[in-house]
Amino acid sequence: MNAPSDKVKSALAATSWALLGMMSYEEEVSGYDLKKWIDWSVDLYYWSPSYSQIYTELKKLESLELVTSRVERDEGTRSRRLYKITPAGMAAITDWTNNAPLDPPVLKHSMLLRVTFGHLSTPARLKELLAEHVAYAEARYRKAIEDAEGAEVEPAWAYSVMALRWAAKYYAAEREFALELMKDIDEAAATIEKAAKGGFGKPRPTPGYWREVEKQVQAKREVD
Repeated sequence: MNAPSDKVKSALAATSWALLGMMSYEEEVSGYDLKKWIDWSVDLYYWSPSYSQIYTELKKLESLELVTSRVERDEGTRSRRLYKITPAGMAAITDWTNNAPLDPPVLKHSMLLRVTFGHLSTPARLKELLAEHVAYAEARYRKAIEDAEGAEVEPAWAYSVMALRWAAKYYAAEREFALELMKDIDEAAATIEKAAKGGFGKPRPTPGYWREVEKQVQAKREVD
């Protein structure tokens, strides 16, 4: 298989690579199928694009001749467009899987951001939010386990099963971390009561002290 051109590589976003990867199993699928398939698997450890993102990227993939499509009509008036990977598409996703540089994981954690700004909340409210997060992590953990068990029957998904089981361990750890935070909140609340107050009556650190902390950290790094 020929390596994809620089034009192809630069034109494709993460959603396109994910879609090509799903289609590399060579099944003819609709945009709806791809969304459901991603929600069942990749969503647990990457993300789930919207339908509009999927259809936009499918059009781009077709314009680059990485997939082909055809319209399938039923006996009535309904129709759907089905997509299938091309040899060029298979070459592109194979090259991406093996040679594209890894993007660093991005942690976008709303719960931790709420904890960071916990001085604007109350211990009771933070515990409520953490309880919601624990329930979310538990639900995702169970989904990952169930999806992995469902995928085990298909030999072609052996690597997907590994990813799903990793996701299950991640959400199990996430649940435990949240439970630990709940235990630590009262201690943090007692500590923050000692902090000076600003004009709004909220805890206020020494102005500019974060710069001093930055200098201390940098100096330690230089020594290490």
